[in-house]
Amino acid sequence: MFDVRKILGMAGEREAVRFLKKNGCRIIETNYRNRLGEIDVIALDGDVIVFAEVKTREKGGPVSPKEAVTLRKQRKMVKVAESWLKEMKKTGSRARFDVIAILSENNDKRIEWVKHAFHT
Repeated sequence: MFDVRKILGMAGEREAVRFLKKNGCRIIETNYRNRLGEIDVIALDGDVIVFAEVKTREKGGPVSPKEAVTLRKQRKMVKVAESWLKEMKKTGSRARFDVIAILSENNDKRIEWVKHAFHT
């Protein structure tokens, strides 16, 4: 048996990676996990490290993709990002948190890149 939400999310993450590359980013890692949690995409936008959460939703759902990145999720992302920066010895680097919001309707997808979606 398969989980439709998981398939939709995985497809959204692939779409987000293509979108970021098309918009000049270099992908460092996808689905980075450690004991603290996960970050969907880590990329470079110029000299800025981007920690991106990808949210994909079907049109007409109860919560928009952007609204799905709760304060709890933001706090978790910050902890994971801090851990990644330490592990990679990049604690002095410029970084930001973005959301890639994908709204799907049939085969059409609308992608919104929310830069600086939240701050630490």
